[in-house]
Amino acid sequence: QVELVESGGGLVQAGDSLTLSCTASSRAFSSSTMSLSWFRQAPGQDREFVASISKNTGAASYADSVVGRFTISRNNANKTMLLQMYALRPEDTAVYYCATKRFGRSNWDYWGQGTQVTVTP
Repeated sequence: QVELVESGGGLVQAGDSLTLSCTASSRAFSSSTMSLSWFRQAPGQDREFVASISKNTGAASYADSVVGRFTISRNNANKTMLLQMYALRPEDTAVYYCATKRFGRSNWDYWGQGTQVTVTP
């Protein structure tokens, strides 16, 4: 069963903006959920952390490479989260994944299947 579904990826030019959306099932976004996050994986590279947000407090953290350009947000009522991306660079090209983690867990429990973002020079 697919618990998280990403959308909004596409082909853009450097400097453009794009917003990714992640819709979660009730299982992946519940009262037990502590954090929501975005990761990305570029071709030939390991998956890397992009941003995360606390479901309850809204406190967010970002990878250094996206600070000031990306904004993560969540809507608890709709069980969705967004990643607003501005001033995109070719090095932002990757498959972007959303994930959620429950309280007391060190690993991310649920993952989406990913959405491709391609930024051309």
